[in-house]
Amino acid sequence: MCGKAGSRNRGETVFIHLGGNKMIRISEVVTILDAGGRRSPSTLAPYLEAARNQGRLEWITTLEEIKSYVVTETVIYASPISSLTLLKRAQQGGNRVFGLSGPKEVKKEQE
Repeated sequence: MCGKAGSRNRGETVFIHLGGNKMIRISEVVTILDAGGRRSPSTLAPYLEAARNQGRLEWITTLEEIKSYVVTETVIYASPISSLTLLKRAQQGGNRVFGLSGPKEVKKEQE
């Protein structure tokens, strides 16, 4: 699964919980990839190996199975949360933090 998870907000900062203690701005997300897809082993392996060699692959947790990869311009996060769940969270929009115990209001960043 692959999806663009851009923010549709008007200058608001939206965060997405990727698992563990990791949260990032939705605006940083380039794509969300399914780690368990049928094409994953042959198409993702060289990409992930190159990212690992460059120090750009970050495991959010080593205790849980990796279900998705969240790609940003600088880092690839190996997440224990499914790509479908992450994509749904990213598409919810609003001035909120998604993925913890439901949405929570957060303050807008000072511009």
